[in-house]
Amino acid sequence: MRWDALFNDMESQIAESDRLAFDAEINERARAEMVGTGFADRLRGALGCRLSVHLACGDVVHGALSHAGADALVLNEEQHQVLVPYASAVQYAGLGRLSVAEASPVRRGLGLAHALRGLARDRAELTVMVGHSAPAARLVGVIDRVGKDYLDLAVFTPGEARRSNQVSQVSAIPFTAIAAVRSRRTGEF
Repeated sequence: MRWDALFNDMESQIAESDRLAFDAEINERARAEMVGTGFADRLRGALGCRLSVHLACGDVVHGALSHAGADALVLNEEQHQVLVPYASAVQYAGLGRLSVAEASPVRRGLGLAHALRGLARDRAELTVMVGHSAPAARLVGVIDRVGKDYLDLAVFTPGEARRSNQVSQVSAIPFTAIAAVRSRRTGEF
């Protein structure tokens, strides 16, 4: 009887040691995988979830995450969509732990300039929040042109049609100054 207890105890210790080694290997692999995960992958894991994005200018944008691109995300509010460059956000609330890599190399390459060109093509009336300190300036207008790292916004009175005589100014806005872009929710980015 004494020998049986000794062998059972040794077997239990070896099994526990194997289990601990297996758990340690899993944890190490998970840490190694996390090192290669980009922020857009982390956001893609929360597609469809409601997020709160705190901007450097002090504003907070709330909505369901509908797109996470190379350098910007899109949140769906009730009547609007908000395009937020990653560089203008200081905190994200509502993310889970899931990360999802983008399988399509084409979609992986779509960034802020592509989304802005789509808005320019649609001649969508937008509110562009400019600046990274409180309060952010809000410019209402239509994007006339999108360059490599800037956009030209024809500013006019909200609700008016974009006509030459209605434009009060054309503002050139560097991408780095954009805090967020809000547009009516007529389609998806």
